Amino acid sequence: MRPLPFQAGGSVSEQDRRIRSIVICGGGSAGWMTAAALVNALGRRCAITLVESEEIGTVGVGEATIPPIRLFNQTLGLDESEFLRRTQGSFKLGIQFVDWARPGDRYFHPFGTYGRPFDVVPVHQWWLRARAAGDATSLDDYCMAWAAASAGRFAPPSTDARNVLSTYDYAYHFDASLYAAFLREYSERRGVTRVEGKITDVRLDAATGFVERVQLHDGRHFAADLFIDCSGFRGLLIEGALATGYEDWRHWLPCDRALAVPCASAGRLTPHTRATARAAGWQWRIPLQHRIGNGYVYCSQHVSDDAAASTLLANLDGRTLADPRPLRFTAGRRRLMWNRNVIAIGLASGFLEPLESTSIHLIQASIAKLLALFPDRDFDPLVRDEYNRIAASEMERIRDFLVLHYHLNQRDGELWRYCAAMSIPNTLAEKIEHFRRYGRLVQREYDLFGAASWLAVHVGQHNVPRHNDPLIHYRDIDATTWLARLREALAAAARQLPTHEEFIEAQCKAPGVMSA
Repeated sequence: MRPLPFQAGGSVSEQDRRIRSIVICGGGSAGWMTAAALVNALGRRCAITLVESEEIGTVGVGEATIPPIRLFNQTLGLDESEFLRRTQGSFKLGIQFVDWARPGDRYFHPFGTYGRPFDVVPVHQWWLRARAAGDATSLDDYCMAWAAASAGRFAPPSTDARNVLSTYDYAYHFDASLYAAFLREYSERRGVTRVEGKITDVRLDAATGFVERVQLHDGRHFAADLFIDCSGFRGLLIEGALATGYEDWRHWLPCDRALAVPCASAGRLTPHTRATARAAGWQWRIPLQHRIGNGYVYCSQHVSDDAAASTLLANLDGRTLADPRPLRFTAGRRRLMWNRNVIAIGLASGFLEPLESTSIHLIQASIAKLLALFPDRDFDPLVRDEYNRIAASEMERIRDFLVLHYHLNQRDGELWRYCAAMSIPNTLAEKIEHFRRYGRLVQREYDLFGAASWLAVHVGQHNVPRHNDPLIHYRDIDATTWLARLREALAAAARQLPTHEEFIEAQCKAPGVMSA
């Protein structure tokens, strides 16, 4: 039955207007996260079918996450220990950035805060004042997440707000293909139907322009009220069938290729991701229980594929476990993520390089918006437009945060000089200037990353404020002693924690993984 175009004040009953069938086109993390969330929310009152082909590989580089993934898993009722065992997962306290501002520099983007507020003036303003007076202590030293990560230690945060062990958060590293398989099992057990097959044709309704059905290579076809496009970069429905259009952001994020390769584990299992700047891009390092995930994101205008592969392979911790896998992409987003009765989720909706581990989060955010603005078969444009407005703003805010890393560099090399000199979005320029003048961290609607995240990058890449917040000059406080005690408390608290390996061994060790 064809979708019903929106008619305000229509007489069709509420029961008849509800979405009765959904087809998800594509599997991988995007497809199975969507299927799991939908069946968890809708139960068996809506027929959910996922079509995927084993012939079509998934990108599978989204192995590092940010803290909101924990809420997604909790909403599904997943047990954390089982999830980590099944996905060979480890814990993540943040991202260490190496050589980004200048060769030899290092800084940490933490999950959590810097210390605990002790005054109406933020902690970092007191640190800035101490720095101006000659104190060379790193901002990282005031961060509980870094105190633990640098010592290779981990345990969940304390629930006691008076304890410094309550001032950090955490996420995960995991094998994305194993996560998809885990969620497939979850979804099928609750009623999702999986269909093996390659989609070769998409049929539109002549009257409405809505997608009516998808056809497989063997002639089978599947109709639905709502279609979710999880077909990856190609956007089989959102672009191939509906010609939605794409907003290209390569002038701000010029990297357009990546090579991904796993290697054997080596050394201690670090509870953080690492991003190391290279001549034409950057390299990721993601430690899992059974291996290390590595990749080189680069700009093809400034390095050949062969040279990029050589750089990547020369900078691995252990022996390679597979050949480097190439990926090509264009940073940007679909002009509409929801077009007619199609909603694009995951890479089908757009792409932002995984510098801040946002790939899986963007899937999660799309699912959350879909559930918050779930349509009926009228497909009210008011609902669709709100979804697209929020989705566009969320991606633009993340884009600005990624551009910040590139723009605040002081490196040599063609790519880096271009990024330092390029024009940037006004939304980002304003934030940079607020911090540059007064050390203030200005937040905008739909900012995913909070004040501590922006602070880490500003300071880590030498955007040093010219002035303190004027309010500090009215405060009669000597923070020197307090800052010293904070450093000591963080270091002492870190020593109380088990090592990352010990915690995994006790709580969530995957079968077959050798102990260090």
